[in-house]
Amino acid sequence: MGEREEDDEEAWLQLRPVEPLPSQCCGAGCSPCVFDLYQQDLARWEAARASKDRSLLGGKESQSCPSKLSPETFLAFRISAMDKLTKDTYRVRFALPRNSQLGLRPGQHLILRGIIDDLEIQRAYTPISPANAEGYFEVLIKCYQTGLMSRYVESWRAGDTAFWRGPFGGFFYKPNQYGELLMLAAGTGLAPMVPILHSITDNADDETFITLVGCFKTFEGIYLKAFLQEQARFWNVRIFFVLSQFPHLTGADFVNSEDSL
Repeated sequence: MGEREEDDEEAWLQLRPVEPLPSQCCGAGCSPCVFDLYQQDLARWEAARASKDRSLLGGKESQSCPSKLSPETFLAFRISAMDKLTKDTYRVRFALPRNSQLGLRPGQHLILRGIIDDLEIQRAYTPISPANAEGYFEVLIKCYQTGLMSRYVESWRAGDTAFWRGPFGGFFYKPNQYGELLMLAAGTGLAPMVPILHSITDNADDETFITLVGCFKTFEGIYLKAFLQEQARFWNVRIFFVLSQFPHLTGADFVNSEDSL
């Protein structure tokens, strides 16, 4: 093999896709998974190498101000607001261009990509904004002391950019598909329930009855409490809170809290 051929071989090896680390998989069963995308990129690289045609390597790049989501490509979204709901939980709003809609159906989620200490990580989050929200979408994120993604999220400021891909999820809610839905949620596990609640109560023709049981540590720590209280005013929505700690609540407080729901 001549020197030029060796240089060409080295150049091709440098272009070879890098296999993802386990931390880059969110574990949510997404299709395509980050490992599926690696296999696609590897097959593209092998075909390009065999034909010695680097133009075949051209893939989709991350875009800013996207107009359409992609399950395969991370797209950049600008953070327009970041509200701290509790000491460790944030509601983050991302801007969409030209009052466009995100395009998710109730029950679907997105994958967030973060980089900490040169390590790429990915996690799944469900937007809590209505499916028909225009110009923005919101997510509910809880941060943990030892969490890598938590460190990334806590570094965010309004005006920063974060990268998402999707949508994912095989559960699609259809109006009046069921007579009654029982929703069980603990902490930020409330997030997937919110867009379905929005969908049902925003549709006067949807007569699905909903019972939501939300589990939280304290009454003060209930996420989206004002929203839940508003939802509970609908004739077909019942909401119950299960608390693991309530040292400051008296019997009267429980009566008042139940009346507010």
